[in-house]
Amino acid sequence: MARVLLVGCGCRGGELAAALIERGHAVRGTTRDESRFEAIAAAGAEAALADPGRLMTLMPHVEGVSVLCWLLGSAEGEEENVSALHGPRLETLTERLVDTHVRGVVYEGAGSVAPELLEQGAALVRRANETWNVPVEVVAHDPADRPGWVQAMAAAVERVLSA
Repeated sequence: MARVLLVGCGCRGGELAAALIERGHAVRGTTRDESRFEAIAAAGAEAALADPGRLMTLMPHVEGVSVLCWLLGSAEGEEENVSALHGPRLETLTERLVDTHVRGVVYEGAGSVAPELLEQGAALVRRANETWNVPVEVVAHDPADRPGWVQAMAAAVERVLSA
């Protein structure tokens, strides 16, 4: 069993959490909104308050985590903030993960975010693989296909764990 951190544990994240728990993993899901705690807990996951745009709020929650899933392919908000999530914030996160127990990263490479931002984020996690030999997976499955997306993401977590 491994602990998986889902950064951006919204509706699809809750479905992924349930699938990973069914596979025997412990899951922690982050949200910026405490009112989402109940929904995350209903999926069987541990809820954690964190803002991916402010990494200092996220880093305490990587403790004991084997795989981090960056589920922000459909992030909403100000363009500058969304851009940072697939650029400088993600880059800084991958650098900081080197000094943690996190063994791999799964990046959601599809969604409603601009394709060039998703490509940039995918390139950043691949660079983490090349630079620090951190196992990574970029999942480009269309999140509109919920069952297929959940299956693709869960399979990516398993591949990272077995790398």
